[in-house]
Amino acid sequence: MDVHLASTLDSLAPNGIAQGAAPGMSIAVGRYGRLVHLRGYGSTDWASDAPLVTDSTLYDLASLTKVIATATAAMILEEEGRLDISRPVHDYVPELDAADKATITVRMLLTHSGGFEAGADLYRQARGRAEYLALINSRPLKYAPGTQTVYSDWDMVLLQAVIERIASQTLDQFAGARVFGPLGMRDTRFNPDTSDAPLRRRIAPTAIDSTRGGLLWGVVHDANAWALGGVSGHAGLFSSARDLAIFAAMLLNGGEYGGVRILRPETIARWTARQSIMSSRALAWDTPAPQASSGHYFSPRSFGHTGFTGTSIWIDPDRGVFVVLLMNRVNSHGQSERHTQLRRDVSDAVQSSILDAPLIDWEAALHPSTNHMP
Repeated sequence: MDVHLASTLDSLAPNGIAQGAAPGMSIAVGRYGRLVHLRGYGSTDWASDAPLVTDSTLYDLASLTKVIATATAAMILEEEGRLDISRPVHDYVPELDAADKATITVRMLLTHSGGFEAGADLYRQARGRAEYLALINSRPLKYAPGTQTVYSDWDMVLLQAVIERIASQTLDQFAGARVFGPLGMRDTRFNPDTSDAPLRRRIAPTAIDSTRGGLLWGVVHDANAWALGGVSGHAGLFSSARDLAIFAAMLLNGGEYGGVRILRPETIARWTARQSIMSSRALAWDTPAPQASSGHYFSPRSFGHTGFTGTSIWIDPDRGVFVVLLMNRVNSHGQSERHTQLRRDVSDAVQSSILDAPLIDWEAALHPSTNHMP
């Protein structure tokens, strides 16, 4: 890879911070089992005395929770023969018994095609798993299951319920014991203990929420995940660039890292492949699409996901490369949109630095009508 990649990223990140994308960010890049770039930029908060961001700064991952924790847990259970994604959700979660939801399968949850609305402020009237399941069951579907794709948090709330019923453990317990612990992902957890002063200084404050006491520091930003106790299938996980580099390396290495096998290669290939022509969705994961954070050059076999707080991860098995970008773009200076182009710029810089494989503008090749930026 081009030796100038580091200086390129060292320019892109500070420029993004200066333009208000976030007070700070961390970037991890790896290829073929080697760590190419791992560095923090800026500060954890806009306050003048805020700690500097490092590779071990914990960020609220938001929807990266869906793939790092929830999907991985489901993949493990499927490999063990305990989960059949073709079965109706009702078989695992009997509370989902409304007539219009009888045909919804686990696979539909994974591809966001179950008929659910994108989301709603259920936290205003519900607390805990039982109340959320009852409300999701009672709310009418927006479309017939399997006929459309609408990205919905309720899909992963239900998948969490499926996992917990099968495993007889909460999602955080299962993921900690079967994924994060074995891989040595020391920073990855739900509900980080903010009474631990050294740990608290490593957590990037996420945003100000006057309805929840002000600055959210180690408390999940997503209000529905908060009302679910901070552990939800759609949000709630905190982690660092260092840890997500380990996770991405594990996936690129066919499910094994440091002599520990988490998944089989064939499981990863199947779950991360686009599932239909209807959308870019794989099973829980996403794949490159026009104007996605993957940029121009991630190959069609690539997979990734983004989080509302500013987090993203993209993995390209064809070119053996991954990019992790973590930031708290919903911090107190507002919900900046500068992060959108910054994600693409970082992805493009990493792919452009690869010297031993041709650089193909897959975004232009597969979507010629897209109006690309120069």
